[in-house]
Amino acid sequence: MSRREQVVGEKTGAVSKALIYILLAVLTVTIVVPVAWVFMASVKQNSEFYGNPFALPQGIYLQNFADAWVKARMGDYFFTSILITAVALAILLIVALPAAYVLSRYKFWGSKLLNTCFMAGLFINVSYIVVPIFLMFVSGDKIVKGIFGHSFFLNNPFMVSLVLASTTLPFTIYLLSSYLATLPKDYEEAAYVDGAGYFTTMVRIILPMAKPSIITVILFEFLAYWNEYIISMTMLTDPNGARTLPVGLLNLMKAQNAKAEYGQMYAGMVMVMIPTLVLYMCVQKKLTQGMTLGGLKG
Repeated sequence: MSRREQVVGEKTGAVSKALIYILLAVLTVTIVVPVAWVFMASVKQNSEFYGNPFALPQGIYLQNFADAWVKARMGDYFFTSILITAVALAILLIVALPAAYVLSRYKFWGSKLLNTCFMAGLFINVSYIVVPIFLMFVSGDKIVKGIFGHSFFLNNPFMVSLVLASTTLPFTIYLLSSYLATLPKDYEEAAYVDGAGYFTTMVRIILPMAKPSIITVILFEFLAYWNEYIISMTMLTDPNGARTLPVGLLNLMKAQNAKAEYGQMYAGMVMVMIPTLVLYMCVQKKLTQGMTLGGLKG
């Protein structure tokens, strides 16, 4: 390579890096500025919104959070979202971890068909099946009411968790199986020699090695469950019953359009965002380890 070509290559590389940095800076601004603005708006009094909406708050008005928590029932919605998300994650991991382990590590009659069925589930949009699920629950409630006198399928946070876990099961199994399939068989063979059974090998040997992928699944699905709206709105139909934060926040926004309680509305938005931000800060180091850690070297 001539000196001229080397200089041209260095200039091209420098220009490419500069463009990448500029693009990353623009993306950072477009993400950080709206989030920071919501946090600032949540501590403003209503009178401050009628002036310059982008001005800094004159003080920290925490009464917005108290009003949103109590008067707007965001506290009830918050705990309902925590319950539904925790139960959905528990159901998902209890089902997906053993399924992904078996499908990725063992070959048996029907394993290819099961893998194909789970992969087909990746192409099913939840929006397309939420109405059939709702109609099935309505029919099931009619039967349950006739026997026990009260409904079970609708307005039941546990059923919402079950539906959420079921709809995300194909993606979770696909993600975990892709990682578990890369782990060498040496660990399992050594465990079998030491007298460990299949379940013990999975729990004590394989799953600890799959911690990065499990943490990734927990983060992705937590975000999906926490921000989910369509299923929660469809399955929780009682206006005075349990509601999740996204559904409650939308109702709050509709109500505040008439009352003009903007600080209370933005305080509700902050309540929705804080858990996801805290979770990300707690697990972001694990996520940077990547999805292919573990296994034997050499």
